[in-house]
Amino acid sequence: MAYLDHIAACNAHDIDRFLPFFADRRHVGWVRDDHAPYLAAHPDIFRLTGDTVSLHPRLTTPAMRTQAVAQALTALAPGLGLPAPRGEWYAAGPGWNEPSLFSLDRAYASLFGIRAFGIHVNGIVRRPDGLFLWIGRRAMDRPVAPGQLDNMIAGGQPAGLGLIENLVKEAAEEAAVPEALARTARPVGAITYCLEDEWGLKPDTMFCFDLELSEDFIPRNTDGEITGFELMPVDEAAARVRTGNDFKFNVNLVLLDFLIRHGCLTPDEEPDYIAIVRGLRRGW
Repeated sequence: MAYLDHIAACNAHDIDRFLPFFADRRHVGWVRDDHAPYLAAHPDIFRLTGDTVSLHPRLTTPAMRTQAVAQALTALAPGLGLPAPRGEWYAAGPGWNEPSLFSLDRAYASLFGIRAFGIHVNGIVRRPDGLFLWIGRRAMDRPVAPGQLDNMIAGGQPAGLGLIENLVKEAAEEAAVPEALARTARPVGAITYCLEDEWGLKPDTMFCFDLELSEDFIPRNTDGEITGFELMPVDEAAARVRTGNDFKFNVNLVLLDFLIRHGCLTPDEEPDYIAIVRGLRRGW
């Protein structure tokens, strides 16, 4: 296995299988072509014209669109065998920091191929014997990547919440990090990828942060999503990324970005260095 294999896995999709999805004449996502007939059965909510899918123009406000999409999803769930709602709402819009055109439950983001955003925080400890990362293990009841390794703090970006507000919330829930300490997390960039999953397309953006921690800080999970934490040498984390699939699929990308930024992965030693750098920020 090579580092690039993880980037390839996170970008495995066939865009020819998808139709552009519009709301208020703005491109907000992608609908798989075999799902389009299910949407066409609700002509008061969805319109199929040529090779595109749109929300009905009578839905003129975000609230109307949100209600209509939720209504459609209730009707579509049995026929498509949709998963249960997660109870967390994502904003659907043309891009980051642009007005949301409607919201939908996180469980159905890929069904409509909307761009989802999230935060990933590297918990860093600098010791005399080297650089270490706090690594969590996901609980076995997680709907995604149960039992796999994860960043110390990570979470999707819900509608109506600022990015730093979300970071503070997730830090408290996932690792019992006090707010004052969480706010010292340094934004270090973003990673993009586009993955085809069971329901549709996941064009995701992960905002990455580095959080420097003292040796006496011990993370503690409070929401049940993580079963425990391990302080892992960076070299071990890099080796586990290179040789297997111990980490949740997109966490591999966050760690590759970390290794590059901290000089743990160098152009002289890694023949795929340039391809890795480019691959972490695909043009989605």
